[in-house]
Amino acid sequence: MTTQVQPCAELLLDNQLCFALYSTSLLMTKTYKPLLQALGLTYPQYLAMLVLWENDGITVGEISARMLTDPGSLTPLLKRLESEGLLQRVRSNQDERVVQLYLTDQGRALHEQAKALPACILKASGLSLEQLASLKEELVELRSHLQQSL
Repeated sequence: MTTQVQPCAELLLDNQLCFALYSTSLLMTKTYKPLLQALGLTYPQYLAMLVLWENDGITVGEISARMLTDPGSLTPLLKRLESEGLLQRVRSNQDERVVQLYLTDQGRALHEQAKALPACILKASGLSLEQLASLKEELVELRSHLQQSL
């Protein structure tokens, strides 16, 4: 015998910020997928390459901090990018535990191809550039507050 739970507005799925963020993130990843397949990248690999295009020669620890992820979870992704010829992992001469990441010529060339992606995402979003910028600022602020609460 099942009993019906009285609906509570605060617990309706469509009223949850977490679900709006989660479902939007899933759809954003799906939107990127065909664009990134043309570049030979997965979405997490693309995020790593974005960081490397900004800061060639950074350490695994630095890219991990920038991507808000654990360094151990990045290692397989970085090894894959290395095997695909996009980056080179080099142990530091000063501290063998530190691994620095350097773009290869192929990794730098991929940057040129990736320049078309933001316009594709803007078009798919149906929003103006100003609306997307405002939304991003609000999400960054939310992320900052959540990070501080941990």
